Amino acid sequence: MSYKIAITGKGGVGKTTVAGLITLRLIARGNKPVLVVDADANTCLDAALGVKVEKTVGSVREEARQIAGKGMGAGISKQQLLELKIAESLIEAKDFDLIAMGRPEGPGCYCYANNVLKSVLAKIASQYPYVVLDNEAGLENLSRRIVQKVDLMVIVTDPSQKGLETVSRLHILAKEMEIKYDRLALIVNRLRSDEFPKKVSDVKNAIGADFLIGLPDNSEVAEIAENGLSLTSLSSENQVLKRVSELLNEIGIDREYKNN
Repeated sequence: MSYKIAITGKGGVGKTTVAGLITLRLIARGNKPVLVVDADANTCLDAALGVKVEKTVGSVREEARQIAGKGMGAGISKQQLLELKIAESLIEAKDFDLIAMGRPEGPGCYCYANNVLKSVLAKIASQYPYVVLDNEAGLENLSRRIVQKVDLMVIVTDPSQKGLETVSRLHILAKEMEIKYDRLALIVNRLRSDEFPKKVSDVKNAIGADFLIGLPDNSEVAEIAENGLSLTSLSSENQVLKRVSELLNEIGIDREYKNN
């Protein structure tokens, strides 16, 4: 059974950076291989991890749909064709594999394709001990049950009042959508001091977060994000990297996985 971590939050708060850092720290701790699912339609997690997406699930889904529609897939069922195309979009790296959802492409109904997609992703994910899901802004991918349930939900915010208010809205939305998770972590990104804003503790209590972590505003991380570079180039002494490691230690992911 896989240990699943889902990262969400409003746009521009550093979700993709956090997803990339969690992936790299899992690998560094020996928690591998990791399946990384880039569910953000903007598809930029590949650059953060030093790989390049050639095909997204959205594009191969449309490709399979067109092939089936033209009768070019003789001898193979529509489901087998779609499964094959989705497998082709999987990027294989040394200690992780990445699959990017991309955008839905083309007109028409994708209900059947989406149902196949869910089953294929579930099958793929079951082959990995750890899965990291980088959501688009909001909870749409989880609500569509691309992943049925996660072990750890991570909500990322910046320290602004608007960002913290969004955290509360996301938590309410998760309840309304009946999204299931075992534990919840709140990450406040780009802190300019060692102290949290006063409102942070109120938000943590309101959403019932099990873990609270602050990541400092860091020039090295900012430069990498701004230039679309790989997070693998971060120095081992980087404070953001260290704080993510501390979070994983506090969560006790090794212990959690062994108990599954």
